[in-house]
Amino acid sequence: MHIRLIRSGGLLGMPRRADTDTSGRTDGAELERLAHQVLAEPDARPPAGPGVPDAYHYTLTVDDQPPVEFTDPGLTESELQLVERVLGEGF
Repeated sequence: MHIRLIRSGGLLGMPRRADTDTSGRTDGAELERLAHQVLAEPDARPPAGPGVPDAYHYTLTVDDQPPVEFTDPGLTESELQLVERVLGEGF
């Protein structure tokens, strides 16, 4: 599975991008599980509010599926774990 995660926004507005291929990774199955959860979550998510200044905005693309967008603050546990693992950042 190919996972692309782009983070934009934030105080400096510097985008960050990571592309990950799960095949051959020791945590590949976990990344795939998290990606599938995040893809399924928007259906149950309430519409986004007006937002927070300097918030991070994420765009997730998995294989050839349409991208999914989400914003921090307010990340679900699956989104948070995926961001931490793919971008290599802790919160």
